[in-house]
Amino acid sequence: MRRRVVVTGVGLITPLGTGNKPTWEGICEGRSGIRRIQKFDPSQLKTQIAGEVLDFDPSAFMDLREIKRSDLFIQYAVAATKIALEDAGLEITEDISPSVGTIIGSGIGGMDTYYKTVLVMEGRGPGRVSPFFIPNIIANMAAGYVSIYFNAKGPNSCTTTACAASAHAIGYAAMAIERGDADVMIAGGTEAPIIPVTIAGFNSMKAISTRNDEPHRASRPFDRDRDGFVIGEGAGILILEELEFAKKRGARIYAEIVGCGMSGDAYHITAPSLDGPVRCMRSALRNGNLNPEDVDYINAHGTSTPQNDINETRAIKEVFGEHAYRLAVSSTKSMTGHLLGAAGGIEAAFTALALYHGIIPPTINLENPEPECDLDYVPNQAREAPIKVALSNSFGFGGTNVTLAFKRFDG
Repeated sequence: MRRRVVVTGVGLITPLGTGNKPTWEGICEGRSGIRRIQKFDPSQLKTQIAGEVLDFDPSAFMDLREIKRSDLFIQYAVAATKIALEDAGLEITEDISPSVGTIIGSGIGGMDTYYKTVLVMEGRGPGRVSPFFIPNIIANMAAGYVSIYFNAKGPNSCTTTACAASAHAIGYAAMAIERGDADVMIAGGTEAPIIPVTIAGFNSMKAISTRNDEPHRASRPFDRDRDGFVIGEGAGILILEELEFAKKRGARIYAEIVGCGMSGDAYHITAPSLDGPVRCMRSALRNGNLNPEDVDYINAHGTSTPQNDINETRAIKEVFGEHAYRLAVSSTKSMTGHLLGAAGGIEAAFTALALYHGIIPPTINLENPEPECDLDYVPNQAREAPIKVALSNSFGFGGTNVTLAFKRFDG
């Protein structure tokens, strides 16, 4: 029998604020974290808006020497982990350290360092390239720093599967606990992609919104007038524990992870297929010993792109049949933007918090629903509801899909 896995802590750094309180309050209030880019002058770009983290002070989480040596995506991971461990009331002592692991995903790693280093080398020559360049750009260094900072000596790994990265990390972390490789896992994702070349690349793909005059209305999943996703940054970390380990120390439990489904589209590098998400959700239900009728809420991938929103809606209908019209579906990307490799981490946290508090996050900016998007997307206002089972979907470029299944923990 596999061991049971519960969520005991969350750590959130999002465009809605640094920390769990401002982020969750913003989600429940239906507040947008999208605004004009402030990190640099975006005036030459077609897209000039993003979900930036504006209140982040790394010195509250790391010493100044390490801040100077580390990329922002690493700093976000360390900070979110500290928040999550404090939220869980967990201290990683020497006696439990070997049984505490770390899996943190990132879609693209240290892009800010990469971009700035290329400019330095072009302008000042190769001798000016920092010795910390390589450690700063490789995606697994977020997990590496977290392991070192918090003395986590268990499994240490990274997932780099585009927009599914942190959902993969959480799924694999849960499996590590289930099979006894760890008692505690620090899992989730981090991303700091807001630099000119990233924006320009997504513009070339015609993937991101250019609604520069109305930033707060730009991310509008399932709405007929959507014109692409809005890029965001931040981190979402969960503390996962084996149930008896958590109960023994009297931990507060947000939710139980009961299933994880994964699939590959084998179809296209960027366009979604219907088959992949359908098999992914069905796998999560089967893995969690759940019937479709058991599910009350789905935190959708919901990117606000024309293809994804229709495709995900079709997939939900295929999996759930008539029950699709009785469950709630919402996209929190309408408020945070799309955090790429960190998206699944913050959205898994939102799903666990929704179960714990009995509050379904809304899909804001849903004013004129796409005709094919005819489910209950919890438009514009959060809803109180006694949720028992919820799914969180994450789909990534390359045709990689993850669905996490959560259950309310009733003891």
